[in-house]
Amino acid sequence: MSETGKLSRLCLKGRIIVAGQAVGQAMVTSMAMSFFGGVDAETGRVVEKGHELEGQSVAGKVLVFPTGKGSTVGAYTLYRLKRNGLAPAAIVNAECETIIAVGCIIAAIPCVDHIEIGRIQSGDMVEVVEETVWVERGGEG
Repeated sequence: MSETGKLSRLCLKGRIIVAGQAVGQAMVTSMAMSFFGGVDAETGRVVEKGHELEGQSVAGKVLVFPTGKGSTVGAYTLYRLKRNGLAPAAIVNAECETIIAVGCIIAAIPCVDHIEIGRIQSGDMVEVVEETVWVERGGEG
C-alpha cells in the first residue's frame, strides 16, 4: 500500500485455458518458461541457468510469463509440482502453448491467456477469476 493508502486496481480480460479462481502475488518474467529442466518439481524453484526467475520459488504465486517452451514432459512437471504442494496458484500468459495448457489441465491450475502481461509487475496482488485477471498494487494519490 502506498503512503496515501490508495490502491490501484486493474481489470484485464483474456481467454480461459483452465477455468478456476486463484489469488496470489505475481511473479513476472518477460522470458518464456520451460518446466522440464527449468523448474525443480521437488523444491518449486526455477533452476534454468540465466533465467530472470532463477532461484525463485513458483509455489503459490500467480506466475506470469509470455509463453511456454520445451519438452512435453513439462506438463508432467506441473502435475508433480501440484502433487508436492509447490505449484503456482495460477498461470497467466500472453499466449499459452500446448505444454503449459496440458500441464494446467492435469494439475487443475487456473490458466488464462491473451493477457497484456506487461501491465502486471512482480509483487502485485493478482486474482484470477475465470477469464478475468484483477491486478492490485499500491498507487500514488
